[in-house]
Amino acid sequence: MKNYSSSPRLNNHSASHGTDRNSRKGFWLSALGLRFSLRDYAFCMATLLLFCLGSLFYQLNGGPPKVLLEIRQYLGESTFVDDHGPPTPRELQFPSQVIYNRVGKCGSRTVVLLLRILAEKHQFNLVSSDIHNKTRLTKHEQVDLMRNISTIPQPFLYTRHVHFLNFTRFRIEQPVYINIIRDPINRFLSNYFFRRFGDWRGEQNHLIRTPQMKDDERYLDINVCIMENYPECSNPRLFYIVPYFCGQHPQCREPGVWALERAKQNVIENFLLVGILEELEDVLLLLERLLPHYFSDVLTIYKSPTFWKMGNLTGTVKKHMPTIEALQVLYQRMKYEYDFYNFIRDQFHLTKKKIGLKSASQNSAHEPDFLRELSLRTHEPLEEEEEDEEEEDMGQEDANIWMVQP
Repeated sequence: MKNYSSSPRLNNHSASHGTDRNSRKGFWLSALGLRFSLRDYAFCMATLLLFCLGSLFYQLNGGPPKVLLEIRQYLGESTFVDDHGPPTPRELQFPSQVIYNRVGKCGSRTVVLLLRILAEKHQFNLVSSDIHNKTRLTKHEQVDLMRNISTIPQPFLYTRHVHFLNFTRFRIEQPVYINIIRDPINRFLSNYFFRRFGDWRGEQNHLIRTPQMKDDERYLDINVCIMENYPECSNPRLFYIVPYFCGQHPQCREPGVWALERAKQNVIENFLLVGILEELEDVLLLLERLLPHYFSDVLTIYKSPTFWKMGNLTGTVKKHMPTIEALQVLYQRMKYEYDFYNFIRDQFHLTKKKIGLKSASQNSAHEPDFLRELSLRTHEPLEEEEEDEEEEDMGQEDANIWMVQP
């Protein structure tokens, strides 16, 4: 019998048959692989479609579906949305719009120094205008300024030397006003000598402020100015405080009952607080009570030695008191200013009484013996500070108020 297994023909046939079987197996495997790829592709597209629909559902409903919230609670409080989502809107405390239309030489520089510290501490926007010589505005300028103020991000405090602005007249939301005034004669004396001799910040700063002032005017004796009725020491120049509260009406600049009554009415309707510089610490305390999101800890900052070192350069130099006769003449010329000052003083003491603070001065504000009190209504300097000979030459009244001078 022949052995066919060892035949070359049989061997060739077996080899070709194995090759065909392997090629068919590779074909089916490749076809099967192609089928899996199409299925995977369809699966990915379906997943992407579901993701898009889920995102749309999330946005249309203003938040994630309940199942995602449950997953979030299961995984923990911290999620990607918490770490990378939009910040939570800040809740604004009322009022969030405040205007301090500061009156010149009424402690405004001291208050602005405090506000700069407070703005950084309490994260409100402080906008302090550098315009000092334009308190009266045209109608167009009023509208532009009020619109600019209204665009400041809230909460904000805007401060500038400017007469009262009536926002509601132009259908703009009215901010809350605050202010501080002082004894009118005291304010006048501070301004008179400041224009001529500046303050402790620099020996030559008065020359920079009033470079065109001639020596005859710079060294004019204040008694001569008052008694001989120089323009600087007579009306309407002496009618200064009331227009800050009366407003932008032309009649507000004319000394008289109309401007006085309108100023009082604006204080009642639009000012949260008008304090008096002679009781500055109580003013700061009331501001802290009424506007804590602006003035919290202001009294602590004011009493700190660091702040006193910053503020002790704002006192007017070479200031001295006029004669009694000259003061009496000034008082008569400033009767509307004193009527308004007494009104503000009474209102301020009434506010203190409501809150439970005792007034520092119990004397009647309507008595003409204010001349005796003029040097007693001011702040004492720091106890650790000693008066030098130059301060003594300035007079006792000026030594008492060297810190709070604007």
